[in-house]
Amino acid sequence: MKTAIVILNWNGQKLLEQFLPSVVNFSSELATIYIADNASTDSSIQYIKEFFPAIKIIENAVNGGYAKGYNDALQSIDADIYCLLNSDVEVTKNWLEPILDVFKSEEKTAIVQPKLLDFKDKTKFEYAGAAGGFLDLYGYPYCRGRVFNNLETDTGQFNNTRAIFWASGACLFIRSEVYHKIEGLDEDYFAHQEEIDLCWRAQNIGHQVKYVGSSTVFHVGGATLQETNPQKTYLNFRNSLLNVVKNVPKKWFLFVIFSRLVLDGMAGIKFLIELRPIHTFAILKAHISFYKNFFKFLGKRRKLQKKQDYNLHTSIVWQYFILGRKKFKDLK
Repeated sequence: MKTAIVILNWNGQKLLEQFLPSVVNFSSELATIYIADNASTDSSIQYIKEFFPAIKIIENAVNGGYAKGYNDALQSIDADIYCLLNSDVEVTKNWLEPILDVFKSEEKTAIVQPKLLDFKDKTKFEYAGAAGGFLDLYGYPYCRGRVFNNLETDTGQFNNTRAIFWASGACLFIRSEVYHKIEGLDEDYFAHQEEIDLCWRAQNIGHQVKYVGSSTVFHVGGATLQETNPQKTYLNFRNSLLNVVKNVPKKWFLFVIFSRLVLDGMAGIKFLIELRPIHTFAILKAHISFYKNFFKFLGKRRKLQKKQDYNLHTSIVWQYFILGRKKFKDLK
């Protein structure tokens, strides 16, 4: 089973210096490592050529963000399994074996995520993916080990292997055949939550997404956009709405769209109360972009063979903010 670890880079020489050695040390025997460079203007490429000459380099012509960057790079990589790995991830010894074993033994499993812990506090789960992702009824994402900003301590409670709804783009394994069959990542997202759409579409054609808790990596998170950056707020709110339009089953569609507009408005008011109006404006900007793209994404919706029914009959907003349920095990 040919495996390609593909690290997307944009002006990230310092991250490569810090994290690339662990990938090389713990992966080289089982995988080929690639750097997909998004038209960097720093000395990233020269650094790799000098210190890691065995690593293959793919130079993208433009910085098209996460989605286009990977779509462009993966066109020229021959492998059975792609690992889309952030440049700010430290991997661990034997991290690949459990994941490749799942691919070998489970034909229907198309996407896999390892356990994501916080590089800055290695006892805690990491925000971007923790122990596997889910969606609530309104399309809001959350994870085992992370609900909104509440990060659980890793005590081995999520060491199992189980089905999840979405895998984190910080470290996402996918069968190459499936990736190309569903036409890769949606480049209209640019960055953030496009992995949720990717996993949704894979499930729409009958594949499964799995979390493998016996494989662990450590993720810095926010290395490209910090949580306080309004651009991150904009992309998360806009792309979450686009996911809803594109993928939510017909029976939930109008209800979820209307509810999301109300709930996003409440989030905007919350930012105002917290004296963070720049994030309120980011939500407004996200909604304006959403309206502009609404009919375009309706067209994409019609191309999908099936809408995977994700209904968990829960609201994360209600359970977290009103009922005070902060941990995954407490959610009903």
